[in-house]
Amino acid sequence: MAQYPRFSIVIPAFNERARIPATMRSVVECVRVRGWSAEVIVVNDGSTDETAALVKEFARHSPEVRLLENPTNRGKGYSVRSGILHALGDVVMFTDADLSSPIEEAQRLFDAIAAGADIAIGSRWLATSRQTHRQPLYRQIFGRVFNALTRAIMRLPFADTQCGFKAFTRSAAQTVFQLQTIERWGFDPEILFIALKRGYHIQEVPVSWAHDARSRISYLRDGLQMLKELAIVRWNALLGRYGKQVQAIQRTGQSR
Repeated sequence: MAQYPRFSIVIPAFNERARIPATMRSVVECVRVRGWSAEVIVVNDGSTDETAALVKEFARHSPEVRLLENPTNRGKGYSVRSGILHALGDVVMFTDADLSSPIEEAQRLFDAIAAGADIAIGSRWLATSRQTHRQPLYRQIFGRVFNALTRAIMRLPFADTQCGFKAFTRSAAQTVFQLQTIERWGFDPEILFIALKRGYHIQEVPVSWAHDARSRISYLRDGLQMLKELAIVRWNALLGRYGKQVQAIQRTGQSR
């Protein structure tokens, strides 16, 4: 009988040659120290640098790691969905390649799921004292404004919808991500909207977090695009696209 990992950790990566080696070292070291039965899936989103080669080389000596390749650059949402739908674990999470939330904080998400949550989402705002390096003031303002708009438009009762640190039971992950349609930055509100619509219990969990000055997100350009995507989500809901039946994805791989 195949032995599957308890946890799957998905990391979307686009042109991350400067960060991905340290990220993989941190994640694999944490997996081994904590004794987690886990796989680490890096999804290369059409990088034009050495990201894929670095992951392949690292995986030669770290059997926990495997690489998935997008055909072209499709966006963070597409990458996360691909990684999660290919995951083998009973609990599936994703984290940003910059590890703004240290991977050790994943235990807080796992504990919430063990306690009965279907989905556990990291929050930067439930306990701001846990922020070890805050964003510049203008980013904090834009982030808060966008979050307020998101909560109003999507009726999401969460302090932080955008933190890239979320975990799901396998069943919840398969349902939510098969229904996801947004492929870029605005996918977080969509998956939370779908999860609530499908009746999943979501637990918001305060996590440690540090701003990375190398963040690529533009609050003006990407913020406007995300507002457009919120309208798409509402339209999808009106058309009944989030109420469709989904099929369980069979696990065909085997853990180490």
